[in-house]
Amino acid sequence: MTQQHPIIPPPELVQQWVDTYFSGRISQSNFHVDLATQVAQWGADQELEACCEWIDSFQNEFVHAHDLCLVRRPKPPSLKEQALQALVEADLGSTEAEWSQRFDTIRRALEALPD
Repeated sequence: MTQQHPIIPPPELVQQWVDTYFSGRISQSNFHVDLATQVAQWGADQELEACCEWIDSFQNEFVHAHDLCLVRRPKPPSLKEQALQALVEADLGSTEAEWSQRFDTIRRALEALPD
């Protein structure tokens, strides 16, 4: 059930964990941040899976575990969806910097198309 999600512990919390569990003998590094992020994401996924199993244990027409997963672990929009949204936003008017960012998204989407 593990899905992509943005659960990332704040640097202050990672430093607190490093200080607590390593008694301040080592400093925070990218390794610690990456490890803490993986642990936090794993824990969040385990909790989500337990919640989904609990929801599925009820026979009802109102709440489904699949819906909970869609809300708690939304999939990022595809490049095509991003490009279409950039076109919609371009019609609304924008600054040069905003248009440049939208242009880049549209260009990447077009480059991804087969010839």
